[in-house]
Amino acid sequence: MAKRGNRIQVIMECTEHKDSGMPGTSRYITTKNKKNTTERLELKKYNSVLRKVTVHKEIK
Repeated sequence: MAKRGNRIQVIMECTEHKDSGMPGTSRYITTKNKKNTTERLELKKYNSVLRKVTVHKEIK
């Protein structure tokens, strides 16, 4: 039988894109280990609409 893992999928959303007023959203899907990382993730990712690297925060 397969073991249930501690890894879960999380959705990352750009923080600067909401404030810019431009249409659309910049979102990424990634995984994290919920035992080792209990707080919400914050990563720098590329936003194709703004054409620069911005901070993306976990929303789910």
